[in-house]
Amino acid sequence: MVGQAFGTGTNAENPVAQTVATFTHGFAAIWYQWKNMLITPFYWLLAPWYRRSRRTTIAEIIEDRYGRTLGLVYTALAILFFVFNQGAMLKGAGKMISVATGGQIVSPNGVVLVMTVAFILYSFFGGLKASAYTDMIQGLLIILLSFMLIPAGLAAVGGFSGMRAQLPADFFQLYNDRSGIDAFTLAMLALNGLVGITAMPHMLSMYATGRSERGGRVGMTYGAMVKRFCTIGWALTGLIVAALILQLGTTLKDPEEAFGFACLHCLGPGLIGLMVSCVLAANMSTCSNFMVNTGALFTNNIYRECFRPKAVDRELLWVGRVSGLMLTLLGVWFALCVEHVLSAFLFTETIAALMGIMFMGGFLWKRANRYGATTSLVTAFVVYYAMNFLMTCKTSDGHFENLWPASQHLYECCCNGEVGEFLASGQLLLVSKWKGGPFGCAMLAGFISFVLVSLATKPESPELIARFFDKMRSDDELEKPTAEQPAAKGRDLLLLDLPGWFTAARWRGFFHRYREDLLGFLLACGAMVVLILMAWGLMQIGK
Repeated sequence: MVGQAFGTGTNAENPVAQTVATFTHGFAAIWYQWKNMLITPFYWLLAPWYRRSRRTTIAEIIEDRYGRTLGLVYTALAILFFVFNQGAMLKGAGKMISVATGGQIVSPNGVVLVMTVAFILYSFFGGLKASAYTDMIQGLLIILLSFMLIPAGLAAVGGFSGMRAQLPADFFQLYNDRSGIDAFTLAMLALNGLVGITAMPHMLSMYATGRSERGGRVGMTYGAMVKRFCTIGWALTGLIVAALILQLGTTLKDPEEAFGFACLHCLGPGLIGLMVSCVLAANMSTCSNFMVNTGALFTNNIYRECFRPKAVDRELLWVGRVSGLMLTLLGVWFALCVEHVLSAFLFTETIAALMGIMFMGGFLWKRANRYGATTSLVTAFVVYYAMNFLMTCKTSDGHFENLWPASQHLYECCCNGEVGEFLASGQLLLVSKWKGGPFGCAMLAGFISFVLVSLATKPESPELIARFFDKMRSDDELEKPTAEQPAAKGRDLLLLDLPGWFTAARWRGFFHRYREDLLGFLLACGAMVVLILMAWGLMQIGK
């Protein structure tokens, strides 16, 4: 479960995006990938949601909570999430492999097409089991990928002392404003990770498929911790490339070539081949998992629900395979079109976060209903795109880097009667450079509308709510003849229906009822602190 979670959650665009961020802004840019670090302990609390749902897809959970229509809406958005995510992963690998092999042998788009053919073949015939096995193998290769560059790279730049002699001192800080990640941006990135991960459509197949509920908890939490550990290697690689560029007196025409540049200049021919193999494994196993999940979403939640309710298993199997194939090809098209891997990566996570408002809210609050969920979804997406559009509008000084100056200028234009001319200069982009301001406004508007509309409209039927939450309060061992209730075994879930904390009944036997949640959460917090201290200690070397 750890291998599957780590493998599916770690792809070639991760080292590519992290290396370019560190290469440009210094080690503090590690928080672009470590945005989920501060909320990783919460994974221990969230993981049981998926297993206790007794469902095959996240869309079915949405349907159980809010009804069939929202289940279909989620399915459509989840399919888009997979399409865009596959595209970002494929493009990241394409850029890295093209540069690492000299830049003349194969283009980034050529790499995309070759990888697609390979993972489609084994996904089409092997299904989720093939994906799980390749995820496990991939996990070992990614760890190798993350650190094999570092010894040769450090030797080439003269170690940490050599890097410190060539790079600014703030390049070696774990946190600073120069990296572009201030406290507000970091908080927005963490919010993006916490809310977004709950609604990512592949979460259920990763964390509900283990032999036990605890297996899902361990996989979700410590698979992510392994990824956080590998991120330290990717960030250090960015520093090495920054020093190496200065040492060689050269430049990169595209900063996202940094990871491939490091491979080309720090590894010998055999090791470059091994690195390429690692990147291919990293991408193809995750794309395989996504292809299987995309087919499952379309088959279970669109084809069977809307067109063929009585379809037999064999028919559904082939519909899943063919639909997964067709939708994967859309992801390939996105990969051929998108230019910036980091922006594409954060864009896909933002889609999940905006969907996550209704998903997480449905678990945390019994009073939430389908009207509030629908309004939150529409409001969040409209506000997100409106704010990003506003930031593309031009002035005599160029574009805006932050939302507040753009909002002030819009107000001035409204007062001066120049608002039409100002807005006409903007661009509505599918993928914009990620900024904390537009995301924060979208999340705030989404949550406020979710609460207000839910309170102002008819609640869900008591039978639907009771059925949904009763499943969340019974683990997979309850069906055994001698099984105890989860509360008696310390397996009640801490995050269910947060307003219930204001009742006396919720506090009876608190530490015994929530023992599994509390102990696991504290252990995960300890692991998080160890990793942060490890990264800080690394940046003290050579002082």
